Amino acid sequence: MPQTLDQLPEGQSATILDVEGDDAVAVRLLEMGLTDGELIRSLGAAPLGDPLEFEVRGYRLSLRIVEARRVLIRS
Repeated sequence: MPQTLDQLPEGQSATILDVEGDDAVAVRLLEMGLTDGELIRSLGAAPLGDPLEFEVRGYRLSLRIVEARRVLIRS
């Protein structure tokens, strides 16, 4: 069963399945490399829990929780 990216525990990796929506935010997430089949790893969260930090395609990416909830993953 797919999860969303905000549910990925720190230090764990997953495969991106899809980005939900077709608005400007979804397009921007795809432009940042969050495409189907890409491997992504959770690096942790800011002290107050938002934003979350990930590694994808060899670079670090910070996303707000609301953005991370739009990315479907398979652990």
